[in-house]
Amino acid sequence: MGLMSDAPEPDGRTPDGRTVERFRIVVLPHLDSAYGFARWLTRDPVAAQDLAQESLLRALRYFHAFRGEEAKPWLLRIVRNTWTDMRTRYAAESESLEIVENRAADGPDPEQSAQAGDRRRHVAAALAAVPAEVREVLVLREIEDLSYKQIAAVLDLPIGTVMSRLARAREKLAAELRGRLGRRDHGLSDL
Repeated sequence: MGLMSDAPEPDGRTPDGRTVERFRIVVLPHLDSAYGFARWLTRDPVAAQDLAQESLLRALRYFHAFRGEEAKPWLLRIVRNTWTDMRTRYAAESESLEIVENRAADGPDPEQSAQAGDRRRHVAAALAAVPAEVREVLVLREIEDLSYKQIAAVLDLPIGTVMSRLARAREKLAAELRGRLGRRDHGLSDL
């Protein structure tokens, strides 16, 4: 995605070359995280691209307000806020989400590689099945590796709330995984 240097700022001005260059240096290294978070929020790769692109345009438009705080949580908060604004357009979620690629794990043992791929697929499916507020806090902590403080900034919550929400989210994910594995094992025992 090419950055447009003619994206108007809120006051109608066009960002100058220095602003765009600083934006490229400070914000663009987090583009993959923005897309990844957008993908988990939208559960649709095409909608995630739209969301990430719109979020980057908003980030550039409001980059004058960036005060040197950490860029990654700042950008992810813009992604979340943009998603909130765009959600009505994407109310009908797509039926499936292929998050985990079928990659072989490092190691010479094909059976271990297959088991690791199975585990990744189960976790991705369970994560996709939990409610959005559970999924977003888990993605920010476990996939994007944000600190509690950074998550609090992205979600606009107190740190204590983030900690308790994360604990509950982990419990819900574990229950979802147990349910999925139990259904799978039960189905095999019926054969």
